[in-house]
Amino acid sequence: MTENSTANKRQKLQKKQIIINAFLMASAGNQTINSWRNENDQTADSFQNPQYWIELAKLLEKGKFNSVFFADVLGPYDVYNGPGNFGPVAKAASQFPLSDPTYFIPLMASVTKNLAFGVTASTIAEPPYHLSRRLGTVDLISNGRVGWNIVTSYLDSASRNLLNGESLPSNVERYDRAEEYLDVVYKLFLSSWQDGAQHLPVLIQAGASTRGKELAARNAEVIFFSSKTKESLAASISDVKEIAKNKFGRDLSKIKFLSLVNVVLGETAEEAQEKYEAAKALGDVEAAKAMFSGWTGVDIGVYDDDQSLDDVNHVAITSAVQKWKEAAPDVKKWTKNAIVDDVLVAGYGPLFVGTAEQVAQKIEDWVEYSDVDGFNFTYTQSPQSFEDIVEYLLPELRKRGLLPEDYPEPLDGKILTYREQLFGDRFLDRTHPAHDLRWNANENKESFESRLPAALERLENGSPKPL
Repeated sequence: MTENSTANKRQKLQKKQIIINAFLMASAGNQTINSWRNENDQTADSFQNPQYWIELAKLLEKGKFNSVFFADVLGPYDVYNGPGNFGPVAKAASQFPLSDPTYFIPLMASVTKNLAFGVTASTIAEPPYHLSRRLGTVDLISNGRVGWNIVTSYLDSASRNLLNGESLPSNVERYDRAEEYLDVVYKLFLSSWQDGAQHLPVLIQAGASTRGKELAARNAEVIFFSSKTKESLAASISDVKEIAKNKFGRDLSKIKFLSLVNVVLGETAEEAQEKYEAAKALGDVEAAKAMFSGWTGVDIGVYDDDQSLDDVNHVAITSAVQKWKEAAPDVKKWTKNAIVDDVLVAGYGPLFVGTAEQVAQKIEDWVEYSDVDGFNFTYTQSPQSFEDIVEYLLPELRKRGLLPEDYPEPLDGKILTYREQLFGDRFLDRTHPAHDLRWNANENKESFESRLPAALERLENGSPKPL
């Protein structure tokens, strides 16, 4: 072996190996507007075609994807020219209509062995017992391969659907409820049954707001961001790490940070750009405006097409515009049409367009700068985008030492659970506030109940357990 090859091998071994997830929705539209209109896209058939989900699962496991991340919303994006105006998203099938993604997990789990599944469920949607029963069922049938993406909901249409026509509760009220809700779920999963009967799903959360970051820092094992730049991503990760360590005493090695990303790949940069332009040409401007209004909670229909949104006196708008300005500093004037031009293909996250080598370099840059642990890959067409990722991008990432060649070996030699895949352990780590609620397999009822009050006190007060 030459000196150069030895050095290259050593450099590869020193690189962080990242997590790769497929970011899906149980709908024809996800991030890219009108993606279902692409002739190669099959999502329009996904509502009633089990084979779509089965073949996609096989493809993702072939590529050694860690998991499927099912995003979900419980009402249409109707803020734009609303409320109640869901015509634009209905016409473009933009995250509407939506099936319950939970029911696709058994289909995909039945034809895979290691692929895991994160599914979104809101803390305003159902009682904790009902959620625990549903998640516990799919976790058991998949042999421990399920995670729960914890959301408090952000669409008023979802609240009207779920809370007898009432408006969405305030941010403070939703997060207060989420804290209590989670504590009940912990007790149901960890204290109602001994180990082996039922396991707590992996805990996932998107922590963007101040309260969201705090909820994630206390509870989540996987935290998801949709930052437009590696600089803003690094800042968000740093914020959560500081809260997790200093306020809650969490072991930071037991928290994984992921970023949303949309990629368009070509054998040449020119081909990739052509694919991007083709996807953009299929888009619907009104639907893009509706999606942006739903994401921010602000009706941009009230602003003129050529009005600079920098001048708007609205916190949510200026915050969102800043996100786009950081990603594209060359844009002179951020009007709603300038933002919508990006939303048409990229959606709410970053977009990487280029050859496998160029996109892999971009990913490597983001990992090195922000210390992000992995990416949720969305698509411009499915399953074609994932076929391209598996065939071209993942081999390039492996060549750079950013991805393992295979899944890790199961601890018991048989079943690889989701938590084990991420952390090499099947149980919550000891610094998690709910850790002590666990009823150990070798512990009798009397012994467990004698220490339960102290475990509940730790959960309630958030007192950190020394590392």
